[in-house]
Amino acid sequence: MIRQLSEADRQQAMAFVGGQPAENLFIIGDIDAYGFSDPIQTLWGDFREDGTMRGILLRYTDNYIVWAPGEFDAEGFAGIFDADRSSRFLSGIEEVVRKVEPHLHAKPANPRVLYYAKCETAGALPDIPPEHVVRKAVPGDAAALIDQMYAIPEFADGDYSVEHKRRTLSDGTARAYLIERNGAIISSASSTAENPLSAMIVGVGTVPGHEKQGLATFCMSALCRELLEEGKMLCLFYDNPAAGSIYKRIGFKDIGKWCMWTFASEKTAAEA
Repeated sequence: MIRQLSEADRQQAMAFVGGQPAENLFIIGDIDAYGFSDPIQTLWGDFREDGTMRGILLRYTDNYIVWAPGEFDAEGFAGIFDADRSSRFLSGIEEVVRKVEPHLHAKPANPRVLYYAKCETAGALPDIPPEHVVRKAVPGDAAALIDQMYAIPEFADGDYSVEHKRRTLSDGTARAYLIERNGAIISSASSTAENPLSAMIVGVGTVPGHEKQGLATFCMSALCRELLEEGKMLCLFYDNPAAGSIYKRIGFKDIGKWCMWTFASEKTAAEA
């Protein structure tokens, strides 16, 4: 049985997703930040006859995330997604999303699938040589961090907001570590979607002309150590096997693949 969740379901829902904080980083973070009554999001649970939860579906604006560790009512969740004319994105661990896929009326225009990895220990993180100064970013670094992202070819096509970066650095839902040369940021690593149990590592990179010195790895080492000391499990996406090999050397392990499917904005109108 599928029903919409309310504040009364918080304890059961958090226990359900909290057992696998890497796989459920976004759901945990959104429940923690917005709860069950904020109009920005809606949550549904799929329950067995005995009342235990077996699946959860989150809508955050036009983005849906699905999670279930076993069998669940995939057709029912697909119906909720299809019925929402504003739904644009469907995300989740690939094996879970693939169970929903056959029941969707619309098919994704951009079915992107990324590797998903997690890190639970700092044992393989490298020490930072004394000649490299790695410092923690403050909100005033937001504009310079965004400039650095645009200067890195693989990030140059991204859509970044200085205001959003400044706000998340201020409110503690994100942090960053960086290295500077001549007053400019040349390398950094950031977190996002932080919650009490986990955090996502993003924006790991170095501007052209300063690569192959391990600078991004040093930034990542400082960032990951701090997060792990706070008891957070670390997660990241990657689609480049070369990058994946670097992450694995410093303690990340693949836990599956993550679907990030984009649907045409007129999908439901075209079906009507």
